[in-house]
Amino acid sequence: MLLKVIAVFVILFLVYILFFKKNREKDIKNKKNEIIEDEMVECPTCKTYVSQKEAILSNGKFYCSKDCLLNK
Repeated sequence: MLLKVIAVFVILFLVYILFFKKNREKDIKNKKNEIIEDEMVECPTCKTYVSQKEAILSNGKFYCSKDCLLNK
């Protein structure tokens, strides 16, 4: 009886390795291949750096906030 239980667990473990582990490895490789395409830019008013995605673009310049944009 105990031998049958152990055999079932071994078979289930092998099925897990064959089907599910490879999918997980592919997900990990895909996450490593993602490139962060964000650049830090300097605000011309206060000279602080802000993410280009979060900055406010006006006349070809990136500003960190509306206050800096209005106080240029």
